[in-house]
Amino acid sequence: MLEQQLALSTPEGLYGLMEQAGAVLDGYLQQHWPHARLVRIFCGQGNNGGDGYVLARLVQQRGVRVQLFALGPPKPRTEAARACQLWLAAGGQIQTFPPETTDGALEPDLLVDALLGIGPETELHGPVLTWIDYLNQQVTPVLAVDLPSGLHARTGAELGAAVKAGRTLSFVAVKPGLLTGQGPALVGQLTLHSLGAEAVKLHEDELDDGQMRLAWVDYPVAQHSLTPRSRTAHKGNCGRVLLLGGGLGMPGAIRLAAEAALRAGAGLVKIASRQEHQGMVLAGRPELMWATAGAENTDYITSAAWATVRVLGPGLGLEPWARTIWATQLALPGPIVLDADGLNLLAESPLHRDNWVLTPHPGEAARLLACSITEVEQDRFLAVRRLQQQYGGVVLLKGAGTLVCDGQTTWLCQEGNPGMASGGMGDLLSGIIAALWGQGLAMATAAWVGVCIHGEAADCAALAGERGMLASDLLPFIRRLVNPAEASG
Repeated sequence: MLEQQLALSTPEGLYGLMEQAGAVLDGYLQQHWPHARLVRIFCGQGNNGGDGYVLARLVQQRGVRVQLFALGPPKPRTEAARACQLWLAAGGQIQTFPPETTDGALEPDLLVDALLGIGPETELHGPVLTWIDYLNQQVTPVLAVDLPSGLHARTGAELGAAVKAGRTLSFVAVKPGLLTGQGPALVGQLTLHSLGAEAVKLHEDELDDGQMRLAWVDYPVAQHSLTPRSRTAHKGNCGRVLLLGGGLGMPGAIRLAAEAALRAGAGLVKIASRQEHQGMVLAGRPELMWATAGAENTDYITSAAWATVRVLGPGLGLEPWARTIWATQLALPGPIVLDADGLNLLAESPLHRDNWVLTPHPGEAARLLACSITEVEQDRFLAVRRLQQQYGGVVLLKGAGTLVCDGQTTWLCQEGNPGMASGGMGDLLSGIIAALWGQGLAMATAAWVGVCIHGEAADCAALAGERGMLASDLLPFIRRLVNPAEASG
């Protein structure tokens, strides 16, 4: 989760903003390292380095020892050059890299990364790689200024090497790369400060051809879409969800998706799967309905007309049985959430459709785009946009910093945690989205709200520990979160 600091008044001019950033950084140091005796600050040649020079001067004025290392002199007549001059005028020095280690010498309490900021767009090269490697080898805590050096501000890609920070203090706008791609693994505890702007907002960088709007969402935003039900609501107008999947050896996937649909508020939920799975799937959950899916039983086809929304794919498999189900369902009209092996079959036989939600993880996305997972992860925004353009509808790219794209807007969700790296989590998400869609939310809204609920439920479940968290652990929290008044009470 993110910490957000209160804004201060903004001094006039760009250098005033740099001074304010340095003051905010100094306050942050006093809050988190109040007893620090030695701080090492590593400055680049741009504005990020300028913030570092201001911070060094302010920390030294408080009587704390500072060692400052500079990649090179700032460009003349820039704000960073002015900050450097003021540091030197205050008696500051620029040390020789790497820091010398002397027995008995005072060890630093904090390392500050003010090397690159948001500047780099391409693979790093030269001395900065050595500096980044040095920072990553230290056991001393690292604070990154604005974002870790070597992290692409927009895509979250690691540009050959990047600083792994314990904390990051970012200014004015949330850079998308902080929240997706490799960003979540590199920023540590992320804190945002507006530096006098009205509020901290997601930085709306141009994506692809510049026609894409970018929105930052989380559960507090999502809950505004979850209005109370009418006092006269009944199961018939709360959505009918049909879930198709559960091939041999995988009945649990379709059961999890169905339970999530129930807990997310669907009025009626029916599973269409292999006859031999009926007892196992329905055991302990009598609220679920059943339709046999097989060559000699076409209940699942007639049930498609009954459904408000269908979920196709959880545990489906790639056997002839699965391929028949897949082809039959995609030949029918009506909204579909396509997941898991439903996506793998789509990669084999590409289709374009306007009324579906696709939910690939990076591996499935790579198959759908006929590229490598590395290419997907290098620019997740571009990948989700390409998927939406090629396949239509709404596309949801899973991962740290899940993205949802409808062709006009990309939503970036910050919820979730590494405990979700276990089987069945994606099945829950498909069920949640289908239930919300079936209850009347617009297709794209159902997708991004579903992602926020899913991630927040996982964050609630993770209070008992991330490792060992099961998909089914999220179910009680899903019910609470689709009822915001109760969730906040």
